[in-house]
Amino acid sequence: MEPKQTTPVSQLGEFGLIEHLTKNFQHVNASTLKGIGDDAAVLDSEGKKTVVSTDLLIEGIHFDLMYTPLKHLGYKSVVVNLSDIYSMNAEPKQITVSIAISSRFTVEALDELYAGIELACKNYKVDLVGGDTTSSLSGLIISVTAIGVANAEDLVYRNGAKEGDLVCVTGDLGAAYLGLQILEREKRIYLEHPEVQPELENSDYLIGKQLKPEARKEVLKFFKDMNLKPTSMMDLSDGLSSDILHICKQSGVGCELFEAQIPVSEDAYHMALKFNLDPITCALNGGEDYELLFTIEPEDETKIADEDTFSIIGIITKKETGCVLVTRSNNRHVLKAQGWNHFE
Repeated sequence: MEPKQTTPVSQLGEFGLIEHLTKNFQHVNASTLKGIGDDAAVLDSEGKKTVVSTDLLIEGIHFDLMYTPLKHLGYKSVVVNLSDIYSMNAEPKQITVSIAISSRFTVEALDELYAGIELACKNYKVDLVGGDTTSSLSGLIISVTAIGVANAEDLVYRNGAKEGDLVCVTGDLGAAYLGLQILEREKRIYLEHPEVQPELENSDYLIGKQLKPEARKEVLKFFKDMNLKPTSMMDLSDGLSSDILHICKQSGVGCELFEAQIPVSEDAYHMALKFNLDPITCALNGGEDYELLFTIEPEDETKIADEDTFSIIGIITKKETGCVLVTRSNNRHVLKAQGWNHFE
């Protein structure tokens, strides 16, 4: 079979490449007045407050293309930004995407990347309204900016947690980290023994949490329907231990987290043991879960008590008591920020 014909990026040029990659994107938000095709996008916040978040993803630091399909990478690069908007109790509306590419990337490879970006836009009903393309000497770099809106009274920040509030999370924790461990293991085996087939059976959930995470858009609707406004909130990107410390520092409080109440899936639990890792350590420090970490007033507990989506994992305390993990045997350990460090 003849090799598939590929197209060098230089054949299209910068503006031709942008037009090619974005030709299928459709706008779905009335607030998008003008998108790609002019010197700047034009947006209408419709009388609401504008929320903006941006992330930079760098090959070799944030992702490895040996085991990350470009379509998955495009999807994930959008979702991780939308998660930041949802964590403000706001609704994302638009994104911009900028990429820097080395000469090894063809137009067809970038088509795969943008197919993932397009799918994320469709699933979360956001519009791609701009960006930039340029060359890179060190592989692929992706920068995504997400723009959202909210009524001023609905916005939730990190600094609103109060003594007595309950600490809550959505979903389960540690799965994305363990998915990464599986992929790294298979990469090492492949480099040493290219003839060996990867062993990924029964790992779909863990690998999916790593390669194709989802943002918790449905939680905002639940909050609205239940007339529930968290006192503080952020998304779990760097790890539970690091992120709860952010909330406590910003709010000027302490906390107690209870080991027995931290949600870990059965798949994650067994895979952690297979890697000789402590499942709770993976949940505390793994990162990239993109679940929501939030605090609520005690009287709102009944609003989430019967929902499987949520787990109450702790309580906010006085600043002087510090931030601690209470183990199943009732020992107390000071929480440390041992999650993802962007500069290590």
